[in-house]
Amino acid sequence: MTKIHAAITAVNGYVPDYVLTNHELETMVDTNDEWITTRTGIKERRILKGEGLGTSDMAVPAVNGLLEKRGITADEIDLIIFCTSTPDRVFPATANILADKIGAKNAWGYDLQATCSGFLFGLATGSQFIESGKHKKVLVVGGDKMSSMIDYQDRATCIIFGDGCGAALLEPDTEGNGIIDSVLKSDGSGVPFLHQKAGGSMRPTTHETVDNREHYLYQEGQSVFKFAVTNMAEVAAEVMERNNLKADDIAWLVPHQANKRIIDATAVRTGVSPDKVVINIERYGNTTNGTLPLCLWEWEDKFKKGDNIILAAFGGGFTWGALYLKWAY
Repeated sequence: MTKIHAAITAVNGYVPDYVLTNHELETMVDTNDEWITTRTGIKERRILKGEGLGTSDMAVPAVNGLLEKRGITADEIDLIIFCTSTPDRVFPATANILADKIGAKNAWGYDLQATCSGFLFGLATGSQFIESGKHKKVLVVGGDKMSSMIDYQDRATCIIFGDGCGAALLEPDTEGNGIIDSVLKSDGSGVPFLHQKAGGSMRPTTHETVDNREHYLYQEGQSVFKFAVTNMAEVAAEVMERNNLKADDIAWLVPHQANKRIIDATAVRTGVSPDKVVINIERYGNTTNGTLPLCLWEWEDKFKKGDNIILAAFGGGFTWGALYLKWAY
């Protein structure tokens, strides 16, 4: 029996119009363009402006563009996996909100929360529904309105994050292309180093939590950097070794866009040459769940059918992983 793989058959992305540059940040906090660029590789990031707009409002144009590319309608989608750390609401799931907005009447869906590794985990999860034979069209969305949880008085975090969203469509493939393998990991001992202090059931919202600015992202940068720089690189190397892939076999390395130095370390560990590493961090910063699909969207016209592509990600909590896929179109 021919093995079914879950292949990406279309990708699309969306970023808001408003560009927040390093120079504008200089007027908001004690920082400067050179300091930010040297330590992160970021020059600018996009911010979603407008009253009452949430992550789903970036997903709608991303997904509608994907459907148009693929030449299908929303009611053909079976399942929506929405990977986000900034859902529109605590409940219902942003996947359901998105389904209603785009008219995906036949899709069920849920949100997946794995911080910056979410989209990678979502691809791996979505592939199981395709491989089982029960689903034909699985939409995996990755996006975040990080500006909704960033403290623009905290120079350590406000320089890093931006808003954006991307989406990928998974469909069955019997030619040997698609998602071949993945290595997914998590370690809850990383919670103290990157988290949101209040807003959950453990510490519900009160006047005190708001006054104490506990609803913003908290990051202990050095600890996160040390863990990420080692583990994202190691897991990318691991998925290559498991599949007998050498650096020369890899057409593209698509790493999570958190920090240019972490990206460089992953490239060095895998042996992939810099010209094969997908990078757009300088324009978008870290869009959390949006980074990987936005990279796929921007490089789509450079990918060739059969290309070996490695995706790697790392996120708070901690979560990390790598995925090996063969491009299908």
